[in-house]
Amino acid sequence: MRVGLIINPIAGMGGAAGLKGTDTAEILEEAMRRGARPIAQRRTEEALRAAGDLEGYEFFTAGGTMGEDVLRRHTPRVTVVYTPGDPTGEKDTREACTAILKAGVDVLMFTGGDGTARDIMDVIGEAAPVIGIPSGVKMQSGVFANTPQDAGALLRRTRVENLPAHPSEVMDVDEEEMRRGRLSGSLYGYMLTPSEPALMQPYKLALGGATEDQHKEAMAKHFIDNMENGVLYILGPGTTIKALADRLGISKTLLGVDLVADRRLLAKDVDEDAILRALPQYSKAKIVVSPIGAQGFIFGRGNQQISHRVIEMAGIRSIVVMATPNKLRETRVLRVDTGDPELDERLRGYIRVIIGYALQQVAPVA
Repeated sequence: MRVGLIINPIAGMGGAAGLKGTDTAEILEEAMRRGARPIAQRRTEEALRAAGDLEGYEFFTAGGTMGEDVLRRHTPRVTVVYTPGDPTGEKDTREACTAILKAGVDVLMFTGGDGTARDIMDVIGEAAPVIGIPSGVKMQSGVFANTPQDAGALLRRTRVENLPAHPSEVMDVDEEEMRRGRLSGSLYGYMLTPSEPALMQPYKLALGGATEDQHKEAMAKHFIDNMENGVLYILGPGTTIKALADRLGISKTLLGVDLVADRRLLAKDVDEDAILRALPQYSKAKIVVSPIGAQGFIFGRGNQQISHRVIEMAGIRSIVVMATPNKLRETRVLRVDTGDPELDERLRGYIRVIIGYALQQVAPVA
């Protein structure tokens, strides 16, 4: 198995020094003045020891403290594809990632925190799965294993079991705001990670303690700000979707399905036939739904008007799911029961759910 490895040598040094991170040279200098010591190499070694027989891997890495030094203490199967500067920086992380991708790897391991994850995501996107070895101060993202040992175990299981990959959230927190006592987190993007929830940490999203109604308002504003003219919007039942309609100034049925286009109500409390008649009149449609309670059904419970025929005609890519963070946390798994087992199977996997203004979370569909 071909594995890339990138270590951010300074990751986590600001934690013990009480500095909330090391995103700038000035903060790193202050951390060192306070006696901070590197921890990333040690945590990488912990992961490697948990990865099983290293003869089963061929490693591609950056020189010196960014990977080579640690790997050579454990295996001869090492190829250095990038030589970093001294001191290392964000540019080295990105260029090392580029070189490792060019070499061709099955998975990329990296040691660092959310800042390192952002740098790697800028290069790798979803080109290959990643496993984050946690070593930072700000650990908000869902691309990290729970512990270095879990990261090694995840690498071993990926090699032995060929685990599938799914998108995981890359989060980041403004360090300066964090030092002032304000947690300002945001969703930065997604990378692929091996699918093994028991070994991966859930991502953390700070939403300022907003109420359910405030979350619904934020989602509604985001959705309306991105509405397109000439598109048929099929609005499902529930209070989350009603908040969207209320913001549009539309009188929506709480438990029914309504049709909207160009920000105007076309038809209220429609049935399947009415939706099927309306769809051919528009070149594009969006089906907007919210999961039903803790059951998690997005189709087949309370919105049977949005049948498998409607979904097929509108297209799977037309589906938009909205849920407050608390509701999605309680639901955990979304479910579908369209009446067409073949369509249900195509819908299973993962879907992005709108949970706030310009915020999404990837959720499993079973």
